[in-house]
Amino acid sequence: MKRNLFWRPRLDRQIWILAAGRLLSQWGSGLTFFSLAIFFVEQVGISSTAVGFAIGTASISGVVGRILSGSMTDSKFWGRRRTLMLAVAISAVAALALAVADDFPTLVIGNLLMGMGVGLYWPATESTVADLSTPAQRNEAYTITRLADNVGLGLGVVLGGAVIAIANAYRMLFVIDAISFLLFLGIVYFAIPESTQASTRGNHGINGWLLAFQDRRLLIYLTVNIMMTTYLAQVSTVLPLYLKRFAQQGIGFPEPMISGLITGHIFLSVITQLPLARSLDRLSRSRVLMVSACAWAIGFLFAGLSGASANLGLLWAALSLTGFAIASVIYAPAASSLVATLAPESLRGVYLSINSLCWAAGYFIGPSMGGVALDQTPAIAQGYWVGMAGTVAIALIILRFLDRQLQSA
Repeated sequence: MKRNLFWRPRLDRQIWILAAGRLLSQWGSGLTFFSLAIFFVEQVGISSTAVGFAIGTASISGVVGRILSGSMTDSKFWGRRRTLMLAVAISAVAALALAVADDFPTLVIGNLLMGMGVGLYWPATESTVADLSTPAQRNEAYTITRLADNVGLGLGVVLGGAVIAIANAYRMLFVIDAISFLLFLGIVYFAIPESTQASTRGNHGINGWLLAFQDRRLLIYLTVNIMMTTYLAQVSTVLPLYLKRFAQQGIGFPEPMISGLITGHIFLSVITQLPLARSLDRLSRSRVLMVSACAWAIGFLFAGLSGASANLGLLWAALSLTGFAIASVIYAPAASSLVATLAPESLRGVYLSINSLCWAAGYFIGPSMGGVALDQTPAIAQGYWVGMAGTVAIALIILRFLDRQLQSA
């Protein structure tokens, strides 16, 4: 029977429970999605470069967390569930640290803690999804969990924008974020059992990483994935501040308008997630990533135009976020599905940890590079987005080469 683009996939019940928990967690994170950089620059008084660097430091601890998580999720003792619980608990503490941060050192501490929590989180949750789905279901399973992430993020952005507009209570948002992590911890503890048997997990230790890095296809993929996660980081950490300071030839958008744009971006991500996954399912994962790369280029060019135009800045900003929404919803499930398919079962945590390390690299490079650009002249800030669009050509060349490698395997 032919299925339409909006069908409901038949997946393991635990995937739906995990998706519900991720929705709750991302709802909390969405509260501070676009306001973190604005708050610490505009109200606390830290420079854009310093805030960009502080946000980027989460990637330092994130690297450590991801390395640990790869081995922990594959180990007989820790497994997926215990690692996931530890990750969520650390993230709750990090959100509270950011709630009280009032200078650069405490901002760095909060971000380092958050990076550790996020680093532990992603390999554990992505491995759980892979465990609970067949190869034929895997792209759809990752799509559902990413859809839950986007729905939660959207709800959080709406509430966060309302709280800022009404009460200007930025710090309250970080406290609510911490509470959402604690609620997610309860869901994992009571409703999500270990997704693998100890007999199917390995005790490779460092050898597991050495084995993974002998996979030539994985190494090729890592190069382009760092580029694409750098693109992804621009949306949450660089673009909001750019729109605040440089949109419409330096006039800038008010914060409620930026919140509305981000909300529209996330809403579009939600409604297009399943249709795009279904429509592109006939393509190989590497070719799907090529489609995503093209959408990133379009988004970057429109972002530059939003600053260069005096009258149509809002239109170009909306089109930019439309391109970013399409690019991101295509990218995330395809990337995870590709890596899960490459990975042997006993090394699934390590492979997905390596995939997640690309996010750590991208989220360090992106905010740091973008923060420096935004401390320059308007012309340089606008040209930054054009330069980002130009790098997509390199990504497409690498993805084409990867596709040939996968086809010949």
